[in-house]
Amino acid sequence: MSEQQVPLTYEGILEMFREIGRKQEKTDRQLKATSKKISALGSRIGEIIERMVSGNIVAKFRTFDYDVTEFSRNKIFENKKLGIRGEIDLFLEDGCVAILIEVKTTLETADVRKHIERLEKYRRYVDAKGGSDKRRFIGAVAGAVVTGEAAEFAQQNGLYVIVQSGKAVEIVTPPEGFTAKEW
Repeated sequence: MSEQQVPLTYEGILEMFREIGRKQEKTDRQLKATSKKISALGSRIGEIIERMVSGNIVAKFRTFDYDVTEFSRNKIFENKKLGIRGEIDLFLEDGCVAILIEVKTTLETADVRKHIERLEKYRRYVDAKGGSDKRRFIGAVAGAVVTGEAAEFAQQNGLYVIVQSGKAVEIVTPPEGFTAKEW
């Protein structure tokens, strides 16, 4: 028998399984940590897209004759009695109309369907508060990437579609006395 070959004993086999178990636990911890980091990154990307969309969204809707006077992000609503709960990414108001916007990194038809359900839930939520709120609610969906099917489906269902354009960013005004560095 060569030096590298060890006779298999019951104890030897048990030790091999223990070692495999330790390595598997280490791999599981690494996968869990990696998954957590990827999830956090995805969340940050979503936040970036939401901020890009919200940048001049009030001005954009004003071009459609909505006199938007209020704007908020991540509006949470809940009525435990009715089992209604949700969150609106961007919420614009002009007094008699509120525009509820869902923002996705990649907007797909399923996201549009979910937003339509969210709009219906929000209407029920508001109506359950007593009926004095006579605002009309309209919807919009937005994404950095919007599939053609999603855009078409949204418009067929009466939702505005907001897409990324080359005008979505701006240069921050430099402070007085600023000089660009040259390389």
